[in-house]
Amino acid sequence: MRRVAGLALAGLVLSGGAAAAQEPNLIFKKSTVWKFLTPDDKLAVYGIDDPLVDGVACHYTTPEKGGVSGMFGVAEEVSDISLACRQVGPIAFKGKFDQGDVVFREGRSFFFKRMQIVRGCDTKRNVLVYLVYSDKLIDGSPKNSTSTVPIQPWGAAADVPRCADYLR
Repeated sequence: MRRVAGLALAGLVLSGGAAAAQEPNLIFKKSTVWKFLTPDDKLAVYGIDDPLVDGVACHYTTPEKGGVSGMFGVAEEVSDISLACRQVGPIAFKGKFDQGDVVFREGRSFFFKRMQIVRGCDTKRNVLVYLVYSDKLIDGSPKNSTSTVPIQPWGAAADVPRCADYLR
Protein backbone atom coordinates (compact mmCIF):
# COMPACT_ATOMS: atom_id res chain seq x y z
CA MET A 1 0.00 0.00 0.00
CA ARG A 2 2.83 2.41 0.83
CA ARG A 3 4.42 1.72 -2.53
CA VAL A 4 1.20 2.64 -4.39
CA ALA A 5 0.86 5.84 -2.36
CA GLY A 6 4.52 6.67 -2.99
CA LEU A 7 4.14 6.12 -6.74
CA ALA A 8 1.01 8.29 -6.81
CA LEU A 9 2.82 11.08 -4.97
CA ALA A 10 5.84 10.82 -7.27
CA GLY A 11 3.55 10.99 -10.31
CA LEU A 12 1.89 14.15 -9.03
CA VAL A 13 5.25 15.78 -8.30
CA LEU A 14 6.74 14.83 -11.66
CA SER A 15 3.65 15.90 -13.61
CA GLY A 16 3.87 19.43 -12.20
CA GLY A 17 6.29 20.70 -14.84
CA ALA A 18 6.40 24.37 -15.78
CA ALA A 19 2.76 24.95 -14.95
CA ALA A 20 3.38 24.19 -11.28
CA ALA A 21 6.51 26.39 -11.09
CA GLN A 22 4.45 29.56 -10.70
CA GLU A 23 3.29 30.40 -7.18
CA PRO A 24 -0.11 32.05 -7.02
CA ASN A 25 -0.41 35.43 -5.27
CA LEU A 26 -2.76 35.32 -2.31
CA ILE A 27 -5.08 38.31 -2.61
CA PHE A 28 -7.16 37.69 0.53
CA LYS A 29 -9.00 35.07 2.59
CA LYS A 30 -12.47 35.30 4.09
CA SER A 31 -13.73 33.01 6.88
CA THR A 32 -16.97 31.21 6.05
CA VAL A 33 -17.38 28.75 8.95
CA TRP A 34 -16.10 29.44 12.46
CA LYS A 35 -14.29 26.56 14.16
CA PHE A 36 -13.53 26.42 17.90
CA LEU A 37 -9.77 26.08 18.68
CA THR A 38 -8.86 25.15 15.10
CA PRO A 39 -8.59 27.14 11.86
CA ASP A 40 -11.85 28.34 10.27
CA ASP A 41 -13.09 27.20 6.86
CA LYS A 42 -12.20 29.97 4.39
CA LEU A 43 -12.54 31.15 0.83
CA ALA A 44 -9.17 32.18 -0.59
CA VAL A 45 -8.71 34.41 -3.64
CA TYR A 46 -5.48 33.99 -5.63
CA GLY A 47 -4.04 35.68 -8.72
CA ILE A 48 -1.78 34.22 -11.42
CA ASP A 49 -0.36 35.46 -14.70
CA ASP A 50 -0.56 33.30 -17.81
CA PRO A 51 3.05 32.10 -18.22
CA LEU A 52 2.78 31.98 -22.05
CA VAL A 53 0.58 35.01 -22.76
CA ASP A 54 1.74 38.40 -21.49
CA GLY A 55 -1.13 40.72 -20.64
CA VAL A 56 -3.51 38.11 -19.18
CA ALA A 57 -4.14 37.57 -15.47
CA CYS A 58 -6.52 35.10 -13.83
CA HIS A 59 -8.05 35.14 -10.37
CA TYR A 60 -9.53 32.06 -8.80
CA THR A 61 -11.39 31.49 -5.55
CA THR A 62 -11.08 28.21 -3.77
CA PRO A 63 -12.45 26.89 -0.47
CA GLU A 64 -9.94 25.90 2.20
CA LYS A 65 -10.98 23.49 4.94
CA GLY A 66 -10.29 24.35 8.52
CA GLY A 67 -10.68 22.10 11.54
CA VAL A 68 -8.14 19.52 12.61
CA SER A 69 -7.66 18.00 9.13
CA GLY A 70 -7.15 21.44 7.60
CA MET A 71 -4.74 22.42 10.37
CA PHE A 72 -2.49 19.43 9.57
CA GLY A 73 -2.87 19.75 5.78
CA VAL A 74 -4.58 16.39 5.23
CA ALA A 75 -8.11 17.62 4.39
CA GLU A 76 -9.42 16.77 0.95
CA GLU A 77 -10.52 20.10 -0.45
CA VAL A 78 -13.81 20.36 -2.33
CA SER A 79 -13.88 21.02 -6.07
CA ASP A 80 -15.85 24.29 -6.01
CA ILE A 81 -13.42 26.70 -7.69
CA SER A 82 -14.42 29.86 -9.54
CA LEU A 83 -12.32 31.59 -12.19
CA ALA A 84 -12.10 35.04 -13.80
CA CYS A 85 -9.44 35.97 -16.38
CA ARG A 86 -8.93 39.42 -17.92
CA GLN A 87 -6.66 41.30 -20.27
CA VAL A 88 -4.48 43.52 -18.06
CA GLY A 89 -2.07 44.83 -20.69
CA PRO A 90 -1.08 44.40 -24.32
CA ILE A 91 -1.37 40.73 -25.36
CA ALA A 92 1.89 39.12 -26.48
CA PHE A 93 2.35 35.40 -27.06
CA LYS A 94 5.70 33.94 -25.98
CA GLY A 95 5.30 30.78 -28.04
CA LYS A 96 2.94 28.22 -29.53
CA PHE A 97 0.45 26.22 -27.47
CA ASP A 98 -2.04 23.38 -27.81
CA GLN A 99 -5.72 23.56 -27.02
CA GLY A 100 -6.08 22.60 -23.34
CA ASP A 101 -2.49 23.33 -22.30
CA VAL A 102 -2.04 23.65 -18.53
CA VAL A 103 -1.52 27.21 -17.30
CA PHE A 104 -1.45 26.38 -13.58
CA ARG A 105 -1.80 23.26 -11.43
CA GLU A 106 -1.88 22.62 -7.68
CA GLY A 107 -2.73 19.74 -5.36
CA ARG A 108 -6.09 19.84 -3.58
CA SER A 109 -5.53 16.85 -1.29
CA PHE A 110 -2.57 14.99 0.12
CA PHE A 111 -2.44 12.45 -2.72
CA PHE A 112 -5.23 12.21 -5.20
CA LYS A 113 -6.81 15.51 -6.28
CA ARG A 114 -5.45 18.35 -8.42
CA MET A 115 -6.88 21.67 -9.52
CA GLN A 116 -5.88 22.75 -13.02
CA ILE A 117 -6.34 25.88 -15.11
CA VAL A 118 -6.03 25.18 -18.83
CA ARG A 119 -6.04 27.48 -21.87
CA GLY A 120 -7.63 27.27 -25.28
CA CYS A 121 -8.28 29.52 -28.25
CA ASP A 122 -11.64 30.27 -29.88
CA THR A 123 -10.16 30.87 -33.35
CA LYS A 124 -13.41 32.19 -34.86
CA ARG A 125 -13.77 35.00 -32.28
CA ASN A 126 -10.07 35.54 -31.38
CA VAL A 127 -10.78 34.83 -27.73
CA LEU A 128 -8.62 33.03 -25.17
CA VAL A 129 -10.67 30.55 -23.14
CA TYR A 130 -9.62 29.45 -19.66
CA LEU A 131 -11.11 26.48 -17.82
CA VAL A 132 -10.55 25.50 -14.19
CA TYR A 133 -11.43 22.01 -12.98
CA SER A 134 -10.32 19.46 -10.46
CA ASP A 135 -9.49 15.86 -11.13
CA LYS A 136 -8.97 12.83 -8.97
CA LEU A 137 -6.80 9.81 -9.57
CA ILE A 138 -9.85 7.55 -9.21
CA ASP A 139 -12.57 9.61 -10.91
CA GLY A 140 -12.87 13.17 -12.17
CA SER A 141 -15.11 15.98 -10.99
CA PRO A 142 -17.80 17.63 -13.11
CA LYS A 143 -17.34 20.91 -11.23
CA ASN A 144 -15.65 23.54 -13.38
CA SER A 145 -15.62 27.22 -14.25
CA THR A 146 -14.81 28.99 -17.52
CA SER A 147 -13.57 32.49 -18.27
CA THR A 148 -12.84 34.17 -21.60
CA VAL A 149 -10.47 36.94 -22.63
CA PRO A 150 -11.29 38.69 -25.93
CA ILE A 151 -7.99 39.88 -27.39
CA GLN A 152 -8.36 43.67 -27.74
CA PRO A 153 -6.05 46.54 -28.70
CA TRP A 154 -4.29 48.07 -25.69
CA GLY A 155 -3.17 51.69 -25.51
CA ALA A 156 -1.69 53.12 -28.69
CA ALA A 157 -0.95 49.68 -30.18
CA ALA A 158 -3.47 48.99 -32.94
CA ASP A 159 -2.14 45.54 -33.84
CA VAL A 160 -4.02 42.70 -32.20
CA PRO A 161 -2.43 39.24 -32.33
CA ARG A 162 -4.61 36.32 -33.38
CA CYS A 163 -4.51 33.39 -30.96
CA ALA A 164 -5.05 31.04 -33.93
CA ASP A 165 -1.56 31.99 -35.19
CA TYR A 166 -0.04 30.53 -32.01
CA LEU A 167 -1.84 27.18 -31.95
CA ARG A 168 0.25 24.10 -32.68
